[in-house]
Amino acid sequence: MDTETLTKPVAAGRSDCPAERTLEFLSGKWRPMVIYWLMDGALRFNELQRRLGPITHRTLSKTLKEMEGAGLVMRKDYGEIPPRVEYSLTEKGRSLQPVLQAMEEWSRTHLD
Repeated sequence: MDTETLTKPVAAGRSDCPAERTLEFLSGKWRPMVIYWLMDGALRFNELQRRLGPITHRTLSKTLKEMEGAGLVMRKDYGEIPPRVEYSLTEKGRSLQPVLQAMEEWSRTHLD
């Protein structure tokens, strides 16, 4: 990080620190976990909820909508009866894989 970056004025409510902006983007307990489970491929809502464990239907629904709005997750509705909807990572969502892998490696090295 250079000193120019550290002394730049920051717009109200916004940080110019790339790490802080990334952490805000991944904020919350569930976003990184949703990305983790979708790295292997598309999942239906109930399967994703089972894999996540103690997450409510409402919280998962809200998280997926936020992630879809942020361009991380794609929702595919097959228009069938009974309803069939799958969630998968977008290219932007997949681009976070190395970040999560680095966090996993750091955790294994320093927290185990």
